[in-house]
Amino acid sequence: MNYRHVYHAGNFADVVKHVVLALTIEHLKLKDTPFRIIDTHAGVGLYALNHGPAERTGEWRTGIGRLFGAEAAPLPAPVADLLAPYLDLIAAENADAPDGQITRYPGSPLIARRLMRRGDQLVVNELHADDRVRLAELFARDGQVKVLGLDGWIALKSLLPPKERRGLILIDPPFEEHNELIRLTEALKEAIRRFETGTYVIWYPIKDEKIIARFHRAIAESCARECLIAEVMLRTARHPEKLNGCGLVVVNPPWKLEAQLRVVLPHLAERLGQGEGAQSRLEWLVRH
Repeated sequence: MNYRHVYHAGNFADVVKHVVLALTIEHLKLKDTPFRIIDTHAGVGLYALNHGPAERTGEWRTGIGRLFGAEAAPLPAPVADLLAPYLDLIAAENADAPDGQITRYPGSPLIARRLMRRGDQLVVNELHADDRVRLAELFARDGQVKVLGLDGWIALKSLLPPKERRGLILIDPPFEEHNELIRLTEALKEAIRRFETGTYVIWYPIKDEKIIARFHRAIAESCARECLIAEVMLRTARHPEKLNGCGLVVVNPPWKLEAQLRVVLPHLAERLGQGEGAQSRLEWLVRH
């Protein structure tokens, strides 16, 4: 495993993924009963943006830097209200940074942990040994968090169903293998068989739109539950070797999520876009 998310922390893809994650967790909290969040490919949980790999690549400047911080334009009221749980976390992590600067960015494990309530549980899994050590240090002595070091696909099988019977499963593999989308489709089908009422949030990169269209068809044919797709394109996908956008498949989406994303996604595409053809897409793959 060679992929290291630290080089891409806080970029446009993180923003899109974490906005959807935060909105989904907020919906889970509307019921009093506890839930479990499972992050199958977790990373390290917290990233420095002002030094090291993230500072060198600077990808965060065209990601979270366009939504938050001294150089970001104010958000319109409806969008600001919906993004508040997510952006409040960014603000808290950077409370001691000078002049509205962004020096730290929380990954999905820390975002999930900050949004959880007392009694909810978080399982974070990371195969990379060094990253797993940092993840374990971040959550040391936290009784509501369990850190594992399994292959993400093995973790997905072994952790379902959760004993709470309520939960969110975030799947964000590194996409180092050419058949990762096929493997993802097969793993999702098996996961739903084990835990059919869970909410699954699955991130995917958009390079070649023809490959993504095949992926969507495979999901639609194999998924027995409702599936919503949410995408943000940085530009028209003329060059399939580039990361032109990203998307998420949300299985069993909360009932208000579609309406919220219809407000948020177009604004994200406008803010994060990097060329002609920047746009968002929101549609149902499977609707019952």
